[in-house]
Amino acid sequence: MFTGLIREIAHVKSLSGSTLSIKAKHKAKLGDSIAINGACLTVIKVLNDGFSVELSPESQKLLAMENYKNEVHIEPAMMMGDRFEGHVVQGHVDCIGTIKEIKNNGNSFDVFISVEKKFIPFIIPKGSITVDGVSLTVNDVNPDSFRLTIIPHTMKETLFKNYRKGSKVNIETDMFARYVSHIISHQKQALSWDEVESITARY
Repeated sequence: MFTGLIREIAHVKSLSGSTLSIKAKHKAKLGDSIAINGACLTVIKVLNDGFSVELSPESQKLLAMENYKNEVHIEPAMMMGDRFEGHVVQGHVDCIGTIKEIKNNGNSFDVFISVEKKFIPFIIPKGSITVDGVSLTVNDVNPDSFRLTIIPHTMKETLFKNYRKGSKVNIETDMFARYVSHIISHQKQALSWDEVESITARY
């Protein structure tokens, strides 16, 4: 499990076949789970200046691979007892989003991202979303896109500073929205509001 708070911007050394080698300050151990641009990957080799992870051909089809060439966001998996910040992130990328517009408001940036319409039900106004591993709050949701507001600090300290109109990004929608949607879709009859509240209380 992750929090969506980026611990380091690391550098890609190489991508050969299914092996992605990363130069990083973080001292990984063999078998560690590390989110790289929001995708949970397993450390298969420890290097003097970083580590290598397995990035299967299937994963490469599902991820925004254009962002695995130079710098990448990394976040090690949470350890028992760690302070919990951000939101609950699984490191399971749902889809690729496309940045439609970045609007500089002076003291913040509005970022508009489009996704396939089938993922919109899992994106909730004022809810959480993960974009290339960064935990963010959704401001508005439209039929095929959503809007984020990003403060200058986040823009400066993450790879958002490199993104432009048309950039592709990894999207992980809200885990609880997916769970509730799955439960409701398998109900044989309509739920009462008391039952909906009971379901949400479990999570």
